Amino acid sequence: TGWTLYQYYQLKDTDQSFHIQFSVIQMTMSKPKLFLAFGIISGIILLIAVLILLFLCSRIRIAVSLIKEGSRAVGTMMFTLICPIFPFFLQIVVIGFWLTVAVFLASTGRNQSFEFNNSSNYKYPNGTYDYDKIKGATSQFFGQACDNTSLSASEFCSFLKNQEENFVLYSQIFNLFMMFWLVNFVVALGQMTLAGAFASYYWAFEKPKDIPAFPILSSLWRCFRYHLGSLAFGALIIAIVQMIRLLLEYVDAKLKGKENPVAKFFVKCLKCCFWCLEKFLKFLNKNAYILIAAHGKNFCTSAKNAFMLIMRNIVRVVVIDKVTDFLLLISKLVVVAFAAASSYFFFDGRIEFLASFTPSLNFYVVPIVLVTLGSYVIASCFFSVYEMAVDTLFLCFLEDLERNDGSAEKPYFMSKDLRKILGKKNVISPSDKKEF
Repeated sequence: TGWTLYQYYQLKDTDQSFHIQFSVIQMTMSKPKLFLAFGIISGIILLIAVLILLFLCSRIRIAVSLIKEGSRAVGTMMFTLICPIFPFFLQIVVIGFWLTVAVFLASTGRNQSFEFNNSSNYKYPNGTYDYDKIKGATSQFFGQACDNTSLSASEFCSFLKNQEENFVLYSQIFNLFMMFWLVNFVVALGQMTLAGAFASYYWAFEKPKDIPAFPILSSLWRCFRYHLGSLAFGALIIAIVQMIRLLLEYVDAKLKGKENPVAKFFVKCLKCCFWCLEKFLKFLNKNAYILIAAHGKNFCTSAKNAFMLIMRNIVRVVVIDKVTDFLLLISKLVVVAFAAASSYFFFDGRIEFLASFTPSLNFYVVPIVLVTLGSYVIASCFFSVYEMAVDTLFLCFLEDLERNDGSAEKPYFMSKDLRKILGKKNVISPSDKKEF
């Protein structure tokens, strides 16, 4: 705001202008007026930002305190940082298995199924097929349905070919759906494992003394022992929505070049709606998994409780979610920028003590881009642990506020920083201090 207004006052007495041309449209704009317009717009944005900071200051302080508490939790349970590695490799295995099955299905043919393809017993001397013999031989595979059909031999062979093509298509669809389901199941398993570990950290009154010895392994055991059905059900919901979105993409691709704007409009609207639905369901599932890991209830009950808990604290949820997303995005960008700059100096030979290891490349942009993309993927995996920590601690914090009042019977489990921000304190009698 200050820079644009300064430029305006510097140029307001001048007659400077510039021309803009868009195909057949030409515009002449005055530089002082342009800077004045930018100054007014940026000033309005600044005013809105300042008002938001003033009105939401306490909630922003809660968000920062929760991020600090999440860092303490990760520092206490360092093995949580390697947790994303296992779901990542499991997803690679699932996708690899899907690709393998898809290739096998795509290569399905009559050669692998029926012996008459390579046998001269079903051919005339001129090399063409004897369809009557083929129809008779096929009955041993398909039973009396082949003998009772009214189709001719050649028509029946065409029917078999169509059935085979339909079988491959339906199998590919089923294979794709199972891939979506299993990938979402692996993601849900990783989320619930981390949520169980961080919930055990929050609900420990004396940290880290009351934290279980192996919080991650204990949480993983509970997932496999009690919550596989909840994980599968939540993953199934997301997989169904993703299949519907894929179907809409297929319909949209088929409508390209067609003169039907109404159909295109409805397809675009449906794509937007199901994209929003998928985002909402992923958000709801994630919070449902947190409450499942914390209290052990079923998926539907936990999803309802999580939704109602969020709605009762909607302003806090929005502020903390956005502040956390912004800070974690900045953190990821710092890591990626450092990796990209380091790779540039390395491949350019500017790091002297590593000059002997620098490969001689004529064009080193490609390895730098690969390093940058790889660092972003790795940073996203590891920062997802912090994101899960903040989300878990936040839901536990909201439940702590609603269930407890700071008395000796119902003490707060939140950190001292959070109690100080909210003006809360635990009132514990002298006889209870030793116990707590």
